[in-house]
Amino acid sequence: MKLLAGKTAIITGASKGIGKGIAEAFAEQGANVAFTYLSSVEQAEAFEKELSKSGVQVKGYRSDASEYSSAEQLVADVLNDFGSIDVVVNNAGVTRDNLLMRMSEEDFDKVVQVNLKSVFNLTKAVQRTMLKQRKGSIINISSVVGVKGNAGQSNYAASKAGIIGFTKSIALELGSRNIRCNAIAPGFIETEMTGKLDEATVQGWRDAIPLKRGGTPEDVAQACLFLASDWSSYITGQTLHVDGGMLT
Repeated sequence: MKLLAGKTAIITGASKGIGKGIAEAFAEQGANVAFTYLSSVEQAEAFEKELSKSGVQVKGYRSDASEYSSAEQLVADVLNDFGSIDVVVNNAGVTRDNLLMRMSEEDFDKVVQVNLKSVFNLTKAVQRTMLKQRKGSIINISSVVGVKGNAGQSNYAASKAGIIGFTKSIALELGSRNIRCNAIAPGFIETEMTGKLDEATVQGWRDAIPLKRGGTPEDVAQACLFLASDWSSYITGQTLHVDGGMLT
């Protein structure tokens, strides 16, 4: 029996990187997948075709999670196309790194809007559906940077720390209706983005991690699978660190 058989999941920002890894793992474990993308149109269309081969229902939606009305429309469209929503993975995110003395107001606002406001938008939009069903799992992708901070990333750290506080509050609000809300805090995950960095720099980061390697999108996806499945039915309000021991 597949872990997510019969469940429908929304995954934001899933045309590449960590989101793509989560979507692949969910489809492999029997979930119907509704995923969002914004700019990578061709990539997303190709991914939709590829993922559909898993034998589950798959559909990509061009949707801006940072816009409240877009999140509401997304939930309405997914309900119309799939009939239910059992799992939400709030994964969409951006960075605009700079030291505070050089950071513009626009760069601060953009990161908070995309990373944190999007979590509010989609969680609020899907709440009514999950309350009616009296079940659901909401998984918010935070970061180790949201736990320990990072120089040059005050905007990103603030947004990711905010996600953890939001997660705990929603767990308290919705727990009585059997709706769970947890966060995942990935550490250094190697994706297309890190592939463009200098190899010596990347190796230095790997060497500083107790497990001596960067994480993969699959590492994060496996944690998501657990929190999305009934195996974690008594876990809510938690932040699961997927960081190779970085914060140990």
